[in-house]
Amino acid sequence: MVEKMLVVVFDDETKAYEGSRKLSQLDSEGSVSVHAESVIKKNPDGSVAMKELDGDFPVRTAGGTAIGALIGLLGGPIGFGIGAATGALVGYVADMDRAGVNSDYLADVATKLTPGKWALVSDLDEEWEIPVDSGMEALGGIVFRATREDVEQTQNARDQAALNAEISRLKEEQAQAREEDKAKLQTKINALQAKLQAKMQQAKEQSDMNRKETESKLHALEEKAKKARGDAKAKIESRIASIRNKHKDSSEHPDMMPQQQIQK
Repeated sequence: MVEKMLVVVFDDETKAYEGSRKLSQLDSEGSVSVHAESVIKKNPDGSVAMKELDGDFPVRTAGGTAIGALIGLLGGPIGFGIGAATGALVGYVADMDRAGVNSDYLADVATKLTPGKWALVSDLDEEWEIPVDSGMEALGGIVFRATREDVEQTQNARDQAALNAEISRLKEEQAQAREEDKAKLQTKINALQAKLQAKMQQAKEQSDMNRKETESKLHALEEKAKKARGDAKAKIESRIASIRNKHKDSSEHPDMMPQQQIQK
């Protein structure tokens, strides 16, 4: 199975909740594994109203989670299809990295998720696309999916490396600078060190969040495996092994550098 971010757009609330029940059915059959899910409504002003579902999902739709980031994006300027201020755009890029989607995916969703429409949003694993597509299309839903891309850790590592390189460059310049210029350069170095510290803290917090999400997903899947039988049980156990291997690789070869020393 492959982890994906799913958005299914419906004309009304009733169909969106029917879509949720269909997804639950597919989950119980082992066709998909739902990690998080929510129903949302696109408001006239372009924002979204989130309706929490009563399912026992391992991951909630809170901020900092992949699905939380995606829902936020669907209600923001990118969802509107209009430009954003530079500061806001930086935040949206970070949310895209967290959700593991790109701007093309968001633009495609925005063409159908117009004011007054409803959508089922889910973070799930699926092996085949036909079961979800057939079930949702029978309800009049339009399906959008994106395979989650793990870009956030890599980007954070690049940012940290760039900051360290700039600090090193300024220190070299400072060593050769006139006495009256050394203080100005030190001010710049201090500012970069503060940014690096913030990046390292952000990386640590997100690493902790990712670990907790992974543990929650594994626990939920293990509980499902205990109750499942036959082919459904085999699919769930295969997914558990896949998540464990991915988590092990991530731990042994981390892209982020939360333990990196800040240059003094």
